[in-house]
Amino acid sequence: MTDDLLKRTRAVLPSWLAIYYDEPIEIERGDGRHVWDGDGNRYLDFFGGILTTMTAHALPEVTEAVSAQAGRIIHSSTLYLNRPMVELAEQIATVSEIPDAKVFLTPSGTEANDAALLLASSLRRSNQILAMRNSYHGRSFSTIAITGNRSWSPTTLSPFQTYYVHGGQQYRSPFAGLSDGEYIAACVADLREVLDQAGGDVAALIAEPIQGVGGFTSGPDGLLGAFAEVLREKGILWISDEVQTGWGRTGEHFWGWQASEATPDLVTFAKGIGNGLSMGGVIAPASIMDSLGANHISTFGGSPLTSAGALANLRYLLDHKLQDNAAAQGPILFDGLRAAANPIVGDVRGKGLMIGVELVRPGTGTPGEPAPELASAVLEACKRRGLLVGKGGLHGNVLRIAPPLTLTRDEAAEGLAALLAALEEVS
Repeated sequence: MTDDLLKRTRAVLPSWLAIYYDEPIEIERGDGRHVWDGDGNRYLDFFGGILTTMTAHALPEVTEAVSAQAGRIIHSSTLYLNRPMVELAEQIATVSEIPDAKVFLTPSGTEANDAALLLASSLRRSNQILAMRNSYHGRSFSTIAITGNRSWSPTTLSPFQTYYVHGGQQYRSPFAGLSDGEYIAACVADLREVLDQAGGDVAALIAEPIQGVGGFTSGPDGLLGAFAEVLREKGILWISDEVQTGWGRTGEHFWGWQASEATPDLVTFAKGIGNGLSMGGVIAPASIMDSLGANHISTFGGSPLTSAGALANLRYLLDHKLQDNAAAQGPILFDGLRAAANPIVGDVRGKGLMIGVELVRPGTGTPGEPAPELASAVLEACKRRGLLVGKGGLHGNVLRIAPPLTLTRDEAAEGLAALLAALEEVS
């Protein structure tokens, strides 16, 4: 059955759609932190459909909300009043920590970043954008143009003049080995030099507090706050891309930007808020959100169906304090991975339930030669042990670990044991 489905997939879908595993699996159903494939095999899910199943598979509160809404009306568009959309936007504005917040809902993180770029470039009357090296912001023409990771940028054509700055990661940075304070100072100096070279009125800096596709990399906590000081000297807007870091996944804060001790001008979100439903959006003060001088709608953004499900999901997350659970369970994985001291593990990084494990070829020094073939082998070895993890990074050599935020202590220990065994097998 799987072979037939793979053949049919290759026949009608683009060849550039990546599919995991030498023998791909069809994920047929899920429950809690587990999924089952088409052959009935059970897996502990440590990737959540690319950080999208944020709370749990088949969460009753979400499925019931979706079912109830589907029985009333599924779609209407933003041209009509939409109670579920308004209720969700009110809840998001409340938890946003953005002053005088307004919310625009979209079907994805790509469209959320598109909208943020539209707002910033229109308000600033500039197509100049600052972005981070090794970043990823989506798959549309505009978001590919400000993505700093060559693996995800298939064209050099661009609606923006994009300048890339240092700071998205420390492990392979030219500033590696510096103290956090020295690292921040070096990156700020680089930012100022880039701005001097850019000239004109740069519209915005867009940055992920922790780079997702880039391999869960980041600079020190104070970096984006230090950048914000420079940006505000020049009236440049700061867009915080929280598509992967939002909603408490990092454990220590509800939003990734809160570790920077500065507040962004715009925040984008997606993935986890919908728990698998197509949901994203932008948060900004009314002075920015209301600044467009032309009509703008969304056919599918904030649909009654997705809004009802996302609202139920967000309420569950808040009521059950899942940010606290991320903070409690994350150290089990971090401590276990670091204590193992496996020779193919060059770096273990991240926060909460957002963990990157960079694999290197042993004996190649520090930071070590990237080993994408070892990452692929560990991915397969984890699958054989009933564990699903992700893979990313500029070189494709980073394991990405991001289980649903309801992960239990026993499940964390079970996943850690399978991961360590897989690493040991491959090393």
